[in-house]
This record gives sequence, C-alpha cells and structure tokens, in this order.
Amino acid sequence: MRVFKNKWFARFAEKAGITDDDLRKAAMEIEAGMIDANYGGDVYKKRIARKDGGKRSGYRSIVFFRRGEKMFFVYGFAKSSRDNISEKEERQLKKESRKYLGYSDEALAILKKAGQITEI
Repeated sequence: MRVFKNKWFARFAEKAGITDDDLRKAAMEIEAGMIDANYGGDVYKKRIARKDGGKRSGYRSIVFFRRGEKMFFVYGFAKSSRDNISEKEERQLKKESRKYLGYSDEALAILKKAGQITEI
C-alpha cells in the first residue's frame, strides 16, 4: 500500500513535530483496523501521539484510506484546539476522498513532481 501526505498536512506535521516514522506507524495501525472514527466515504480520524504526551492529548489526523490501495494524510489538528471536524467539513472531505483515492499512478507521479503530495 502506498501512503502519502498532501502539502497542507506536510506543513502541519512539520510544525507539530510529527515525523514520517510517526505517520508510518499510524498507517500500519489504520491498516490493522485501529482507527478512532470512521466518517464513511473512506474518511477516517486517527490519533497521533504528541512527543512525550501520548495520544489522548496529541493530534488528530484526517486520513483518506482504501485498504490495500492508497492512504492520504490530508488534515490535522491538535486536540487542544478543537474536538472534531464539522458536518460541513465532513461532507467536503468525503468528496475530496473520492478524488484522491481515484488518482492513477500517473496522476500521483504528476502531483508528486509538482510538490502537491509526498510519498511516505
């Protein structure tokens, strides 16, 4: 399975101190069924621990995921800044997930070259 982060999430992760190793670990947990919320439409919420703080007070990531195919980390926030995404955001994310998960290998290569996504 291929795992990516979009440009927005990459900036968020860098500021938050979330490493690619942290994201690989989260991706393995998601594949194993360890998720925190299933919004439907291949959109999931996954906790990511804060360094020396644990998952409970850490970060929340929004992930587009289709088993055995692709995974995209697309949005993140600190638990201290908000509890969850809004219903409006949820609807928009479901639309976006169809687009992201539908990208062909050629489209992914173009997006990578343009700096819009990074493969983890």
